[in-house]
Amino acid sequence: MTDAGSAPDLKPRRIEAWAERVIFHHRFAVLAILAAVTVALAVLALGLRPNAGFQKMIPLDHPYMVNLAKHDRAVPNGNVLRIVVAATEGDIFSAEYLETLQKVSTDAFFLDGVDRAGFKSLWTKNVQWKAVTEEGFDGGVVIPDEYDGSPAEVERVRQNVLKSGEVGRTVANDFTSSTILVPLLDFDPRTNGPLDYWEFSKKLEDIRERYESPTVDIRIVGFAKLVGDLIDGIVAVAGFFLVAFLIALGLLFVYARCFRGALAPLLCSAAAVIWQLGILRVMGIELDPYSILVPFLVFAIGVSHGVQIVNAVALNAGAGLDRLEAARGAFRMLFTAGLTALASD
Repeated sequence: MTDAGSAPDLKPRRIEAWAERVIFHHRFAVLAILAAVTVALAVLALGLRPNAGFQKMIPLDHPYMVNLAKHDRAVPNGNVLRIVVAATEGDIFSAEYLETLQKVSTDAFFLDGVDRAGFKSLWTKNVQWKAVTEEGFDGGVVIPDEYDGSPAEVERVRQNVLKSGEVGRTVANDFTSSTILVPLLDFDPRTNGPLDYWEFSKKLEDIRERYESPTVDIRIVGFAKLVGDLIDGIVAVAGFFLVAFLIALGLLFVYARCFRGALAPLLCSAAAVIWQLGILRVMGIELDPYSILVPFLVFAIGVSHGVQIVNAVALNAGAGLDRLEAARGAFRMLFTAGLTALASD
């Protein structure tokens, strides 16, 4: 217990005394090192690319998934993109629609990262029709090689679709749209690195922009497009981060009534986020858009701990210690809790 107004008894333990001597006896050198590391990691963080992997979203150690992996060649790839090409006027049985569908299918087929063996569209050879006639079995591809866009050939395509069994699957029940199935690899065959979903999503948007028209609507769904849109949203998240910073600064200023006391925890917490992102780059880890909340959590935890430190310094100063001794006392008081927090993080 201490008397009111007297300085608290903050006799350091061995490890606290050693850490205090190292930091406070060389505080300018420590600050210079921290500043240099922060700048270096900030430069590295600028090159951090957000990305995600389909396999990362799956519990691969689950017995069902382990069994699936043993037979992955016989089981269709679950990472499938669907491009729905819809006719806004009439149905899909028109020369204009089928020409647009062919262009979209061709461009999507040649995108890097597409598993072309499982690619499926009305224009691919794996979409076929079968029929039983008086002469036996008959069949062929839905859109034959001799298709020329004439009304007779378009009608032939209609009949082939009706006999193909694709209505309700590749072709909508009301014949107003058809789907292109685009199975994806989890790697880029050009680089052998992870598939860049952000770049892939941009290429999909290029296809949409080229071929969408008042008579054709293109919709794209699937994991790859979702991740690409999430990555695009990271720019907006950066704006939210700035807003959160300003709100926290205002609240801390109201609480501390000191601009420097309010700014110090925020700058240190922002440095912690910079370190986190820079270390990800050093370790060769990409920023997962599903984990974009983590930097916010690091920032919030840093602000909380920083306010505790500033508050402890203020209490020590109010007890009569000069500013250096007040800072050293706060360091000793919170050393164990802070070290435990860092270790658990």
